[in-house]
Parts: sequence; structure tokens; C-alpha cells
Amino acid sequence: METSTASGAHFAFTDRWGGVSAVPYEELNLGGAVGDDPEAVRHNRAAVAKNLGIDPARVVWMNQVHGRDVAVVDGPWADREEIPAVDAVVTARRGVALAVLTADCTPVLLADPVAGVAAAAHAGRPGMVAGVVPAAVEAMVALGARPDRIVARTGPAVCGRCYEVPADMRADVAAVEPAAYAETSWGTPAVDVTAGVHAQLDRLGVHDREQSPVCTRESGDHFSYRRDRTTGRLAGYVWLD
Repeated sequence: METSTASGAHFAFTDRWGGVSAVPYEELNLGGAVGDDPEAVRHNRAAVAKNLGIDPARVVWMNQVHGRDVAVVDGPWADREEIPAVDAVVTARRGVALAVLTADCTPVLLADPVAGVAAAAHAGRPGMVAGVVPAAVEAMVALGARPDRIVARTGPAVCGRCYEVPADMRADVAAVEPAAYAETSWGTPAVDVTAGVHAQLDRLGVHDREQSPVCTRESGDHFSYRRDRTTGRLAGYVWLD
């Protein structure tokens, strides 16, 4: 697990080890919609929260759909409440943890510790192109955050050397975000979603940024949909004291 703190903002990215899920979700699957035993997922989510020192009942999850919609929340959804289809959540409530699930897409965690505003975004190729990260920053600013104070962390994701796509798809993505133009290590067209996200953040004035060095497709310690298809999900968490 990767963890870091910055002036009262906490960030964490999980790996695949230390949970109870069975093959092919072994071990620490945190995704509830991938075919795993729901009880195993509940156990894993509770274990991660305990390890991070947060209340599992205070974690906000999303119904991710590769879009750009953002939900502003004060806390987790009610038990019988349908989780909305969004790819970013934002809160101005300290002590509420926001979570994002990935297995190759780029998990983006954002926090302005001074304003007490945090966000988590799911940036796959479609979401990055659609502008889910700028939409999350816009929602944060509406709650009092300032881009020059926002701390940004991106977690394990498939790298540009491994994310092979058709040439026309690469061209379409690069027309929107040139920084995402990439080539695989074997010389074919590719997209670098994380590079695109960081370019977007830079243009928005978010300069305090760090990127995980882990490529999920290359790492046996992380889930990768492109590598394994049927697999678990990693999670990124952000919260403010």
C-alpha cells in the first residue's frame, strides 16, 4: 500500500495483497461489481479502513461509468440510497474518506487542506478525454478550494508503454490532450492517461503533484484488467483531518 500525508491531507493506494478474496480476485479486491463474494469485499474494505485508521462507515464509494459527472457529498450514501453514476466525488466535510476503484485507469486524489476540501476521481481514457479531473477541480473551487493550494496524487495505473490502442483512437485522444500521445515499448500506438491527467492539472494551476511509479499491467502486485480481464479492483482513498 502506498500512503502519504500533506498538511492534514491523507492519501492511500492499495495493492492486491492482505485480503480474503479467492482466485481470480486474490487477495485484496475492493470492487463490489466484479463477481467476487460480497462478504469478502466487505471484509476487505473494513480491513483497509482499519489499517488506515478511518471508519469504514465513513467511506464514500462511487458507481463509476467512465464519464465526467461529479457528486458533492457530506457523507456516505444512505443504506437504501442508489449510488449515483459519477466518476468524481467532492466533499468539504473533514473526516469523510472518498474512494475510487481502478484496475488500470488512473485514480486521482485531490485535497486543499486549508479550505478543507477533497476529491477523488476515476480517470480512464474516456473520463480523461471528457474532462472528469477538471470537473472535479471546478467543484472543489466552488467549495472554496484554490488550485495553487491543491495537493494532487495519482496512483498505480497502466502506463503509456503498455496501453496499446488503435492509431485512430490515439489520434482522437491526442487531439483533446496532446500529452496523452504515447507509444508502447514494442512500437505501436498507445495512450498515456496519467500523463494526460497531469497535463490537465498543470494547466489548471495545480502544481503540487506526485505520480505513482507503478504500472498495473507490469506489476504482479496490482490488479490489471488489460492483463487479466477477470480480476479485482484497487482503491485510492483521500481524507482530511
